[in-house]
Amino acid sequence: MAFSSFLIMSAAGATYIFGVYSTDIKSSLGYDQTTLNLISFFKDLGANVGILSGLINEVTPPWVVLSIGATMNFLGYFMIWLSVTSRISKPQVWQMCLYICIGANSQAFATAGALVTCVKNFPVTSGVVFGLLKGFIGLKCLILLISILPAGISLLSVHTIRIMKVVRQTNELKVFYNFLYLSLILAGFLMTIIIVEKTIPRFSTNDIGSSVLMILLLFSPLFVVVNEEIRLWNSTTMEATTIELPQNSGPEPDPILTAPRRSQSCFSTMFHQPNRGEDFTILQALVSIDMFILFLATTSGVGGTLTAIDNPGQIGSSLGYSNTGISTFVSLVSIWSYLGRVFSGFTSEILLQKYSFPRPLMLSFILLISCVGHLLIAFAFPGSVYVASVIIGFCFGAQWPLLCAIISEIFGLKYFSTLNNFGSIASPIGSYILNVRVAGRLYDQEADKQMTALGLTRTEGKALSCHGVDCYRRSFIIITATTIFGTLISLVLVWRTRKFYKSDIYKKFREPQASLNQGMT
Repeated sequence: MAFSSFLIMSAAGATYIFGVYSTDIKSSLGYDQTTLNLISFFKDLGANVGILSGLINEVTPPWVVLSIGATMNFLGYFMIWLSVTSRISKPQVWQMCLYICIGANSQAFATAGALVTCVKNFPVTSGVVFGLLKGFIGLKCLILLISILPAGISLLSVHTIRIMKVVRQTNELKVFYNFLYLSLILAGFLMTIIIVEKTIPRFSTNDIGSSVLMILLLFSPLFVVVNEEIRLWNSTTMEATTIELPQNSGPEPDPILTAPRRSQSCFSTMFHQPNRGEDFTILQALVSIDMFILFLATTSGVGGTLTAIDNPGQIGSSLGYSNTGISTFVSLVSIWSYLGRVFSGFTSEILLQKYSFPRPLMLSFILLISCVGHLLIAFAFPGSVYVASVIIGFCFGAQWPLLCAIISEIFGLKYFSTLNNFGSIASPIGSYILNVRVAGRLYDQEADKQMTALGLTRTEGKALSCHGVDCYRRSFIIITATTIFGTLISLVLVWRTRKFYKSDIYKKFREPQASLNQGMT
């Protein structure tokens, strides 16, 4: 089940390689930068507003959510492919926004079906699970390919990914570390290919050998899975012992005291919030101050990194980088996004369990580090965008496991599928403000200014082009200031949850397992 989840997430990264095919959309359909950023916003909106997928996942088995997501993935991206290749008449802007929103929303269904199921099956190692599964996103740029591959993998896995009775294994964490080592080897291989291709112009990675090796590395966790399943199979006889609990020989309970209480309306209890770590209802979580702070910090932080990730083509072109260099930016963001995800997931888990280091504080550090990447774009110099891609990719990836883990820990797992998607809404909101309203407009303003200076007039249906550092300087200065604001806001959450993270937040998951082990003994 975990391995199938890895494959689904590895193929669900189409939204993160938007920078590869965004230039084709802009040139083939004649969009200006503001329009392209508007389409990018609807991509982010679809990818992160997964309330519908969360609600469906609350009441149906995972295979239903995965099947719906597979259908949406194919329909959305296939229509984009038909539009870009002129196999259908040029669509209106709202139609392109709809296509990419539907295609990107399939990622929310994949996350709800795979990631949420995995976390519920492995609750005590949730930080590790978040890091691994989020890390596998986008480790795979053709629009047609991304319309078929994710859908096919999801449909092949619908009966494998399921909620199972939580019974912890003694070496559970060791198995996940084995998954981590293999995924690091895959990431290292891809990074090596990028570096070699960049430094040796004649070197080509489009050969059968490197492709076969990449596929073998992608499927290498299967060896760990098979080995673990064999070990579990050999111990089935001991673990299948039926436990008969002793009957209560005391007096019968008072029927008045044990009578079920009448359930209260969710609206009447929405302001009577339980303690942190207990299961909040959806309304209780949405009106809590902790969720509001987390939402505001995420809007400010993720919105800025998304702006950089969605515009590598335009940023690279304005600074004079070649198409190969632009593709390298996208690849670096993808690889370092993976490293950021597994780093924050595993490191935050270790620090939390050993030193009670709060995850919100790590989120604050990540937001602060991302400001360095934004400033490297605002005040660009030769080669600075490569460094910025590494920093922004790492920070963007690191934010997501922390956000997911914080929501699951503070508000409980009962309605996590829905609450996680509510928290993710902050991402497209930040993207719209900083990407569409700020970066897109300032880019077009600078492009118009340059055309006027050259005595040229804007041609309808032709993409605007801007050249020089000034194209994105003001935008990323604003983004840096916004991210610093988000960092300060996140520190408020650190202060509010300091006592909670000093306690044993996994105690409620360990107690049932301890009782089961005692009964077996």
